[in-house]
Amino acid sequence: MRLVTYQLLNSTELRTGIQISKDQVLDIAHEAAALNSTAAITTMLDIIAGGEVTMRLLREIEAAPKTAPVMLNQALLKAPIPRPTKNIFCVGWNYLDHFSEGAAMAQDSRELPKYPVFFSKTPTTVNGPFDVIPFDETISTQLDWEVELGVVIGIPGKNIAEVDAMKHIFGYTIINDVTWRDVQRRHGGQWLKGKSLDGTCPMGPCIVTADSLDPTHLNLKCRVSGVTKQQSNTQHLYFKIPRLIQDLSAGMTLEAGDIISTGTPEGVGFARTPPEWMKPGDLLETEIEGIGIMRNPVGSY
Repeated sequence: MRLVTYQLLNSTELRTGIQISKDQVLDIAHEAAALNSTAAITTMLDIIAGGEVTMRLLREIEAAPKTAPVMLNQALLKAPIPRPTKNIFCVGWNYLDHFSEGAAMAQDSRELPKYPVFFSKTPTTVNGPFDVIPFDETISTQLDWEVELGVVIGIPGKNIAEVDAMKHIFGYTIINDVTWRDVQRRHGGQWLKGKSLDGTCPMGPCIVTADSLDPTHLNLKCRVSGVTKQQSNTQHLYFKIPRLIQDLSAGMTLEAGDIISTGTPEGVGFARTPPEWMKPGDLLETEIEGIGIMRNPVGSY
């Protein structure tokens, strides 16, 4: 099942839907009302928190809709979770080829990590799958790209065993961990600031529920203005998704709606010779097999 958050072109209200074709979505609130359901499903976070009870309702809606679908040419898809309740959990150096290119640029002989490298992006970074990425040259001009598979937690948990981890996943989405590189490096090695400027986390275009997608062998690509910059497959993740969930949940509760961005493959701009950066007028395209594609113009304040 493909779940979306969308906004009608003549409205500012955000609504949730089930995408049933390339061009159509079922409005979940309207469908629930037609079924006389009292479920609280106003937002994507409501749906995720509702667990299996809500999923049964959504499956009923998808199988036998009662209302006319919404045409996507009359709507704009937004980030599936437009405002997460906490920071997005991110993973650094989680493809061996990206680890190697980073080590080469730093001219060091770092050893392969024994544990995942975690950092985060603030909720205000979240951007829609077709929205403009802000570009402020007074802050930096070193704007980089990072295609990543996003994992959305469904069932909360703490100290989750690796063998149980996949049971806690609600679904999958696409994330681009857009990064201001010099800002990332200037703060004593702490990545938060360079990763957390507003609008630097395009997400979407949907969440594919965990029962509809195998995340272990998905092609992922990133293009800038039509030129392929990154191309890999999730089979090359160094720390696999179950291990990430195990380590992240150790002593720390993961909650429904939490998002984990699982890392990026080689081909980022800072590791190229010479380095390459996005600029206003560029189009950032981020694609993962089985989920879809995001197209984000780079703009100016």
